Amino acid sequence: MTNIRIRKVEGTWVVRSGGAVLGESANALELSEGDMAPVIYLPRNDIAMAFLDRSEKTTTCAAKGDATYFSIVNKSSISENAAWSYEAPLEAAEEIKDYLAFDVSDSVKIEKV
Repeated sequence: MTNIRIRKVEGTWVVRSGGAVLGESANALELSEGDMAPVIYLPRNDIAMAFLDRSEKTTTCAAKGDATYFSIVNKSSISENAAWSYEAPLEAAEEIKDYLAFDVSDSVKIEKV
C-alpha cells in the first residue's frame, strides 16, 4: 500500500479559476503519496461551492477511498472534473474528509499568498 503523509501547510492558500477567487484558507493540508507530487487540499467550508457542480466522474484509490469530482463553472469557462473530494476517506486519509483538491491547469490556479 502507498504511504500517505498529510500535514498542515503554513500560510494562506487561494484557488482561482477564470479570474474568480473560489476559495481562500489558512487551514490547507498537503497530502504526499509515494513519489507523486504533493497535493494541496482546502477545507470545503472555505470554498465557494456555488462555482462547483458535482460531475458524474468518480475514481477509487486503494489508499484514500472513493473520490467524487466537481466541475468548476464560472463566467468565462467550465473546467470539467477540476476538483475532487474524498467524502468518506479510508483511515489513512481521514484528515482530508470535507476537503477539496484542485487539478491545477491553465484555468485553475492554487497558490500561497
